[in-house]
Amino acid sequence: MRRLTAIPGVVLIAVAAALWGTDPIIRKTMTPTTSATTIVFGEHVILVLCTLPFLLPALRAVFRAGWRYVTAAVVVGAGASAVATILFTDALIGHSDYITPVVIQKIQPFVAIGAAALLLGERPRQGFWWFFLPAVAGFWLVNQAHPLEPSAKGLVVVAEATGAAVLWGLGTVLGRYLSRELEFQHVLSLRFFFGLLASSLALLVMHSPAYSNGHDASLILYLALVTGLVALGLYYYGLQSTPAMVASVAELTYPAVAIVAGIYAYGQQLSWSQWLGVALIIGSVTLLPVRRRRVVAEPPHTRQSELVPAAASA
Repeated sequence: MRRLTAIPGVVLIAVAAALWGTDPIIRKTMTPTTSATTIVFGEHVILVLCTLPFLLPALRAVFRAGWRYVTAAVVVGAGASAVATILFTDALIGHSDYITPVVIQKIQPFVAIGAAALLLGERPRQGFWWFFLPAVAGFWLVNQAHPLEPSAKGLVVVAEATGAAVLWGLGTVLGRYLSRELEFQHVLSLRFFFGLLASSLALLVMHSPAYSNGHDASLILYLALVTGLVALGLYYYGLQSTPAMVASVAELTYPAVAIVAGIYAYGQQLSWSQWLGVALIIGSVTLLPVRRRRVVAEPPHTRQSELVPAAASA
């Protein structure tokens, strides 16, 4: 834990996002008959069991913090952890398109920046855009082999992936809000707990089985432990000291790694423009730790701070 303290939070978030980059390929290899709801429910069962010792202290802490924090925890767990993951998984395994669901995730930082300004009162300083715009441009180049002729197909895929991106972007902001009052392991435990409740309800509504087969169970275990427990543990630890706007830029390593990994997994090659995109993302994320305190202004935080419109916090 002391070693993690010495690492800038934005670096931990970028590492977590890079681990998430392996997630879409794993989900894509699931048996076609296994539903997205079954996969996400299985993940949350494992995650809640792993964080069970923290659950009661986490519930006490969040209820003691107030109803705004309880609401934020429910939205992070039910929305960002359960519903968003179900939508994204279905977009991947329910259709033949791998690229489009990942490409759509580029709207996440825009959602996070808007929500952080509105709900947390964060203000991007002028220097922020020197990191954000090159990172977004880099992601565009990475996910489009022909950047001047973009492609995204399938109305259902686009709708599901967009819903996931919005919920994940909002989850970043509310996760930062929770981190103001709660320890990172409590935020983690609450996310998984409310995610399990929501995915259990989805299981009943969708009439999906709770278990699929041994092959998929092993993949679900990997998703839960690596891209779930380890990655989100690093993420929430880093989010304690990182503004949501800065975190949204660091998270762009996720779709970038996912695109590059997917291209090589399916026997394709990166074009020169895609390599340029990789360089822009790596450059932006690498320089962020140096300037992270100078690119975003946060309002003074006091205990029991409220989710307030930006105008009220100015």
